[in-house]
Amino acid sequence: MQSLRSHALENLTSNPVEVKVSGSSKITAIFNENVFTLKVARQFLSDDAYKSLTASVKSGKKIERSMGGQVANGLKAWAESKGVTHYTHWFQPLTGLSAEKHDSFFTLKGDGTPIEEFDGGALIQQEPDASSFPSGGLRATFEARGYTAWDPSSPAFIMEIGQGKTLCIPTIFVSYTGESLDAKTPLLKALVALDKAAVDVCQYFDKNVTKVTPTLGWEQEYFMIDAGLANARPDLLLTGRTVFGHAPAKGQQLEDHYFGTIPERVYAFMRDFEEESYKLGIPLRTRHNEVAPAQFECAPIYEEVNIAVDHNLLLMDIMTRVAKRHNLKVLLHEKPFAGINGSGKHNNWSLATDTGVNLLAPGKTPKTNLMFLTFFVNTIKAVHDYSELLRASIASAGNDHRLGANEAPPAIISAFIGKYLTTVLEQVETRVGGKFDEQDEAMLKLDIHKSIPELMLDNTDRNRTSPFAFTGNKFEFRAVGSAANCATNMTVLNTIVAETLKNFKIEVDALIEKGDKKEVAIMHILQKYVVDSKKVLFEGDGYSEAWANEAEKRGLPNVKTTPLALDAYLSEKSKKLFESNDIYNHAELEARHEIMLEDYIKKVQIEARIMGELATTYVLPSAVKYQNILIENIKGLKEAGLKEAAYSNQLQVLEAISNHIAVISDNVKKMIEERKLANELTSSRDKAIAYCDKIKGEYFDLIRYHVDKLELMVDDAHWVLPKYREILFLR
Repeated sequence: MQSLRSHALENLTSNPVEVKVSGSSKITAIFNENVFTLKVARQFLSDDAYKSLTASVKSGKKIERSMGGQVANGLKAWAESKGVTHYTHWFQPLTGLSAEKHDSFFTLKGDGTPIEEFDGGALIQQEPDASSFPSGGLRATFEARGYTAWDPSSPAFIMEIGQGKTLCIPTIFVSYTGESLDAKTPLLKALVALDKAAVDVCQYFDKNVTKVTPTLGWEQEYFMIDAGLANARPDLLLTGRTVFGHAPAKGQQLEDHYFGTIPERVYAFMRDFEEESYKLGIPLRTRHNEVAPAQFECAPIYEEVNIAVDHNLLLMDIMTRVAKRHNLKVLLHEKPFAGINGSGKHNNWSLATDTGVNLLAPGKTPKTNLMFLTFFVNTIKAVHDYSELLRASIASAGNDHRLGANEAPPAIISAFIGKYLTTVLEQVETRVGGKFDEQDEAMLKLDIHKSIPELMLDNTDRNRTSPFAFTGNKFEFRAVGSAANCATNMTVLNTIVAETLKNFKIEVDALIEKGDKKEVAIMHILQKYVVDSKKVLFEGDGYSEAWANEAEKRGLPNVKTTPLALDAYLSEKSKKLFESNDIYNHAELEARHEIMLEDYIKKVQIEARIMGELATTYVLPSAVKYQNILIENIKGLKEAGLKEAAYSNQLQVLEAISNHIAVISDNVKKMIEERKLANELTSSRDKAIAYCDKIKGEYFDLIRYHVDKLELMVDDAHWVLPKYREILFLR
């Protein structure tokens, strides 16, 4: 019987995939085609309904129930004009993915008359079954009620799947008793908290600022491989990564893939998913080859955080779906292949005012430079004070494989700001007053009361080894995993900056009340914050062992595993932070901690099970077959009367294969027994630590080592799992 591996390889060479892409000549012709933008709403809503929707989108005002009915009618009319028959509340449960339940506009009146209907109640609220979603104990299984509620700040859109079209309404998801059961609700609360805190601080500099909007530009890395080869790897199908696989002779060492020519088949896929994305208003701008073979990246133009998060979730769904048309498979796992780069989702974050100012961009006047310095230093202080919580926000089973490897930031949270801004902060720390020597044309004068040093535009190249790097007019949170929902880390980042800004204002106001001039008071507190948080700044190689040692001396946490990193969510400091900013109550925090531990346990458990299955039903049978061939060969040479020297090499190979088989078989059995012991533990934290330290820590690498050695020894014709050289280089 032909193996899936040989079948996939035969299909690739004898039946090349035909690539067809319709493509539009102009992106602007299709951009937002399937989105209920305010421009579209103007055509389908009454004046009152349009004004109500606009006020809700722009200033967060609640839409009256009476207006909700009018908006629903307008949405239905627009959707039906595009051939839509069903609608859904599109939400983000605590699975890391999106969810939807479709209902049709069709209904029957009391007298049996069929009609198409979509009223305000259906728009504003639905009641999906919440019992099967992760709740961390917030709900019992028999308590099924959960409510989705419309989020007008993120526009409705039409999702096209095959020949079907569905009206999708972005919503939050909460329990019957009001606790959040999703990723969007706390994110929206964090954005409100940061808006208020940032506006209060902006008032020191510009009374015209009435709103501050956090912005996000994510960079999505992913691997793209042939679907036939992926289907022949049960580990890829079930876990998203290869649990076995020896490094190919050529990996990424030649550095010839990065920014190289995009393969035609992948290029067709890119154009296809980009077209789908543009229709949904996802402003993709960049596409390119990444460092590892078969790895790629796309990135959009910046958007408001809430919409950017929705768009990233949509994009991952679109990419996965569109790949099937091209007989390809998208891998969003953080570390699909050992020995080459993994994938991240760099979150570029900044703050924009309603007066058109980027608060993290150096300005051209003393006043705007002081405003920049204020938000810049407060962000660094937030990263310093809540580094453990930031680490927890990017913790996952997949990201544990990636963090600290040779392409990803370490688990130590530090901030890179470049040599010029480092000099600025050193001047702020050592002397409030005085000026720098003029060094280049990029220098900007900052001379308020002669107490503030000159500020230079940073022209230092970004540090790719830093988890949190300043890149000129934004901070890039590089440690986020490629499969993550950005909502989680954005909730934490925006909350900690909001808290820091609140405290900053309290301290500045206290000095002003004592008689300090405003600018002097601001500089005194900034100086204090620089001193308090300078140990989190690091400009060197984050991959180096020297940095790990230095970080330990500085007292910076280095939490390498998810089960321990997640403890930060339950610290008294975190509870106080989230409660005071109305993000999570204690029950919601504990529930999320439980859910994330359970997610970790299940993912490592699945990896352990597929590892055992592959070892015993794929690897060992192949090795034994080849072992028997060697035995027959040696036997035949003996019977032919040849001396042992003629088959000594075969004997050595046979002995090595036998040893590898024994080690694999023995340790798979031990791993299974260890799993049974872990499953008996009642505490999720204890169970997660057991799966991390005992099962993954003691057996994964050990079993893999011997399997990968067999891959190099067993006849290629007998090896049934597609190899790295095939998966990564054949398209």
